[in-house]
Amino acid sequence: MQAKIETVKTLLDALPFIREFRKEIVVIKYGGSAQTSPQLKEKFAEDILLMYLVGIKPVIIHGGGKKITQMLDALKIETQFIEGQRVTTKETMRIAEMILSGEINKEIASLLNSHGAKAIGISGKDAHFISARAKDFSKWGLTGNITNVKAEVISNLIKENFVPVIAPIAAGEEMGHPGYNINADLCASYVAKAIGANKIIFLTDTEGVLNQDKQLLSTLTKDEVKILKDNGTIHGGMVPKVDACLEAIDGGVQKAHIIDGRLEHSMLLELFTSEGVGTQIVK
Repeated sequence: MQAKIETVKTLLDALPFIREFRKEIVVIKYGGSAQTSPQLKEKFAEDILLMYLVGIKPVIIHGGGKKITQMLDALKIETQFIEGQRVTTKETMRIAEMILSGEINKEIASLLNSHGAKAIGISGKDAHFISARAKDFSKWGLTGNITNVKAEVISNLIKENFVPVIAPIAAGEEMGHPGYNINADLCASYVAKAIGANKIIFLTDTEGVLNQDKQLLSTLTKDEVKILKDNGTIHGGMVPKVDACLEAIDGGVQKAHIIDGRLEHSMLLELFTSEGVGTQIVK
């Protein structure tokens, strides 16, 4: 009986947060181990379903770089990275779109639908709701920077109670353009600010932002992020993550969260508990 009482207490503790975020849009960048581990995939789907059922409006943007590289290797197509970003040739673009928009996008949508959420998979090419230009064609090829997001496309899906699952492929501005491969973190930020999201959550393979003693920093401001970047505390792969957080915050998103996707139900722990489990970046 005591265990049952504790379960009820846990639910009651979550009520203020459910009340606060009900009817709010939460954008989730889905990547890392959470996207590849069968067990964590199931937990992710359960978390999204719970959010959906209590009235939160989740929007998912996913990556898929590892699977793209695996397919390129299998086809013996050389792939190159400059400054951590993939050089996207026309041939690479075809594979990236096949993996992102075809395989991964539909797998996630199907998983969510199997659990009872009403999910629909799309890419930025659908309705040309994400447009882009080349970041630097001579350097990165068809790797793009987003120029426009048609917020009404996603807003209309949300109004119809869909959970949008978005592949980070953008439309080019010219007729017949093959499209652009977009960094999924930045894609999530641009979508979040365009649709007026309350929060953006980045699922990663780290606890969050750590200090020089490897301790978790639970809350950071924009100025504190700058200091930590300047002194090298934030470095490597964490830099684009915090930059994407700042992009969202500057665009009107209230809070950005970097959390450990390897931890089961980490999204619920971050949203519905006072302590949270990762790093939140605030205005």
